[in-house]
Amino acid sequence: MPLLAVLPVSVISFVIAVPFVAGDHPLRWESGSLLPKLVLNGEDSTPVGGATDSDGTTSASPSQTHKAAKVDKEWKKGMPQWGVQLYWEDNPRHSLEYVEKQARLHADYLVGLHANSVSVSFPFFTGDRRSTKIFEGAKTPTPARLARVLEIFHEAGLRTTVRPLMDERSLDAEDGWRGNIKPADRDTWFASYEAFAAPYLKAAESEKAATFVIGTELNSLEGDARWDGVVDHAEKLFSGEVAYDANWDNYVSGPISMPVSHLGIDAYFPVKVADDASVDTLVKGWNNWLDKKATGKLPKITISEAGIGAMNGAYHAPGDFYTKRAVNPTVQANWYKAVCQVVQERRMSGVYWWSIYFDTDPNAKPDDKVASRLDFAGRPLSEKAVKSCFSSGYAGPGTDTAS
Repeated sequence: MPLLAVLPVSVISFVIAVPFVAGDHPLRWESGSLLPKLVLNGEDSTPVGGATDSDGTTSASPSQTHKAAKVDKEWKKGMPQWGVQLYWEDNPRHSLEYVEKQARLHADYLVGLHANSVSVSFPFFTGDRRSTKIFEGAKTPTPARLARVLEIFHEAGLRTTVRPLMDERSLDAEDGWRGNIKPADRDTWFASYEAFAAPYLKAAESEKAATFVIGTELNSLEGDARWDGVVDHAEKLFSGEVAYDANWDNYVSGPISMPVSHLGIDAYFPVKVADDASVDTLVKGWNNWLDKKATGKLPKITISEAGIGAMNGAYHAPGDFYTKRAVNPTVQANWYKAVCQVVQERRMSGVYWWSIYFDTDPNAKPDDKVASRLDFAGRPLSEKAVKSCFSSGYAGPGTDTAS
C-alpha cells in the first residue's frame, strides 16, 4: 500500500524548533483528564442535567427524553463534514439507559447546530513514555456501549467517526504528551495497539461509521513501517475510511507519511494578534500557517480539531486547555468565524470543533469557575457562529480539485 505523503510547497524550518509550551499544542494531561472533575468522575459528582439513582447510577433529566431530532440533509460523499468532537470518558457505574439518554441529548443539540457529523473521541491508556502496553481503562467505553451511541447518532442522520485518543495521565508531567512517546520495543507496542483497536473497529463496522481514526497526534511514531500492518488489519475489519489525525506542528513542518486514506489536522495555530483583531486578520494568520505546507485548495484535508478559549489572550495560544483568564466570548466566536472561512475558501473537507463532553448538558451555560474556556456549548455568540458556518450552503471540496 502506498504511503500517504502530503508534500510541502514550502516549509519554514524554524517551526521544528519552536518550543512546546502551554498553548502550542493541546495540553490534556493535567489532573489526568480532559474534563473538569465536576462533570468527569461519576464516583465524585453528578453529570450536569442528571440525578443519582439509589443504585449509584445516574439518570438523565426529563428534558433528555424528548423525541430525537433529525438532520436537515444527511452527509454524502463530496459534502463538507460539519461536526463536533464529542469526548467521552465513560463511567461503568452509568447505566446503559443513562448513556442512551445522553447520546440523544447530544444528537438533538448537534442537529440544532445544523451539524451533519460527529466524532466520538474516547481515551485509551498506556504506562509511561517508554511503555509497550496499550489497554482499556475504566473510562474507556466498551465496544458495545460505543456501538449503541453510534446507533443513536445514525438515527439522527449524523455521519460518525470513531476516534480513540491516548490518555496522558501516566506520562511525564513536565513534557509528557502522546506525540513524544518512545516505546522501548516498537514491535510489542504496535502489536498491543492493534489488539486494542480491533474490537472498536468491529463496533464501528457494525454501526456503519464513516471513519475510524487509527491514530491521533502520535508524532514520534509517524512514518514507522509497522503502521502498514496495523492499517491492513484495520481495513480487514472496517470497510469505511481509515484516517490519521496529525498535530498542527508536524503537519506544517514536513510530509506526514502514514498508510491511510485520509488526513486530518488538530489545528491550534497560534496567531499573535490582539483580542480585538478582525475576522479577516485571523483568516490571514491561519493562511500564513497553512501556506507553510501548501498553498491553495486543500480538499483532502479535514480540520479534525479546532477550538479556542473564550478568554482574553487566547489567540496567542488557542490550544491552552487549562488557563482561565477573563472570559471574552467574542474572541472565541471570531475565531470560529475565521476558521470556517478558511475551510470554505480552501475547499477543505470539513471541520470538527473541540469539543463537547459526553456527561454535560450542552444546553446549559458553562460554569466558568470549573469549565474549560474552550467549551463553546452554551455560549450564544459561539453557537451563532457555528450555526452560521454549518448552514452556509458551502458545497464542499468536491472531487475535481488537487490537494
